[in-house]
Amino acid sequence: MSFEPIPSDFYGYENLLSDREKAVLTDLRSYLDAEVRPIVNEHWNRGEFPHHIVKPLADLHLFGMPWEETRPFENSAVFRGWVALELARVDASVATFVGVQNGLAMGSIGLCGSPEQRAEWLPKLASGETIGAFALTEPLSGSDSAQGLRTTAVRDGDNWILNGAKRWIGNATFSDVTIVWAKSLEDGQVKGFLVPTRTAGYCATKIENKMSLRTVQNADVTLENVVVPDSLRLQRANSFRDTAAVLRLTRAEVAWAAVGNSIGAYEAALAYAGERVQFGKPIASHQLVQDLLVKCIGNITASIGMVVRVSQMLDEGIQHDEHSSLAKAYTTARMRETVAYAREILGGNGIVTDYDVARFFADGEAMYSYEGTREMNTLIVGRSITGKAAFV
Repeated sequence: MSFEPIPSDFYGYENLLSDREKAVLTDLRSYLDAEVRPIVNEHWNRGEFPHHIVKPLADLHLFGMPWEETRPFENSAVFRGWVALELARVDASVATFVGVQNGLAMGSIGLCGSPEQRAEWLPKLASGETIGAFALTEPLSGSDSAQGLRTTAVRDGDNWILNGAKRWIGNATFSDVTIVWAKSLEDGQVKGFLVPTRTAGYCATKIENKMSLRTVQNADVTLENVVVPDSLRLQRANSFRDTAAVLRLTRAEVAWAAVGNSIGAYEAALAYAGERVQFGKPIASHQLVQDLLVKCIGNITASIGMVVRVSQMLDEGIQHDEHSSLAKAYTTARMRETVAYAREILGGNGIVTDYDVARFFADGEAMYSYEGTREMNTLIVGRSITGKAAFV
């Protein structure tokens, strides 16, 4: 099957991909269109995760693309961004699942694990047979995780004892292992632990009544005297600086997913505008509707340009926190505008999931906040450009 760029890539950035990358992207699009797109609204409405898609996603080699132990072929950060975009273009919840598995969980091990930990855990997660979660955010600690982490780790011989609570932990209701970040009472530094979810004292409870990313199984996690051997402590995670390195890696891909969510809403609105007849003609022929569609494609095109460059900078080894933070803050703000324009085009039909736009509209609210709120990312960029930290 030959590669066909999506019309929503108005300036043709996909042409930067290699032929191999284009071929994999084509296979991914075919699978998503045939097997995922038809079921996403049903699962979103019920708040259930489609577990049967995990193995096919693993077979497409979506998990573990950056790491030498699991990399299926040489690939670029731009390609990995396009994968996040394609997933979110169909469903942001599926993109979030992959982001947790591939980015946060495997990224923690890839960046902070010892060679032995990488060799043991990365292949398990890449196969999809082991599901991972990432537990940093807490009920009383979100944006201030660098200083306000309350979950504790106490050294006890060859073991560590973890106590605390985590919140908004994606995949945690069905994960096999959760990366738990806790503050050591010995040196006051944040450390990471691979916690098998069957460990005594570990409990994950699904968060109900969400209006966004309903398919994602977010959980409240409690840790009561959870005993973890030192062999499951991430050996290269010695401070929050190491945690931040994981977030820097994934934050840019969240920016890509935000663009994908924008495209999903735009494409649904464009299709609707071509079919919906008012005043005797399709609304796509009305000037005001065209104006909204052009605003959408403008936001999308500007955002693609930004995320392509920030991923190129990652490949070049020159990407810093402020670069991924600017991309995340900007693209999610433009996404919020874009999904609102799309909803406006659909009128009343924009608030029911039957036409997809309502789902993209609602999911955008979670993407706007997770992986660092716009305000926190703005402060990271602000510190870089002024040389002065404005954090409280």
